[in-house]
Amino acid sequence: MSHAHEHVSNTSRIWKVFILLSIVTIVEVALGIVRPEVLFMNNFLSMNLLNWIFIILTLYKAYYIVWAFMHMEGEKSSLRWAVVATVIFLVLYLVFILLVEADYVYEVFKNSTIKWNF
Repeated sequence: MSHAHEHVSNTSRIWKVFILLSIVTIVEVALGIVRPEVLFMNNFLSMNLLNWIFIILTLYKAYYIVWAFMHMEGEKSSLRWAVVATVIFLVLYLVFILLVEADYVYEVFKNSTIKWNF
């Protein structure tokens, strides 16, 4: 009985992942340099739209890295959901803290005698 397995090259898949993640990173860097006023000056949930776009693109990259390089697409659905649900909960918690604390700090500086020094 022969247990020889044929080696499958993943070179094209690696290049596709590299190109996709590079494009998303280039978009993030370009938006950070240009800072379009329509995105930078409009707020949604106490944070400007540009920051929301950065958060969404970063989460997309993180999810895709886990999906591609940790081979999550080949795992059982229950394991995928255990990993993804944990990350979703953690990210939502961190965004909540970011919004609440940032708004608190802004209100303290806005309504007090403490001056903006940064």
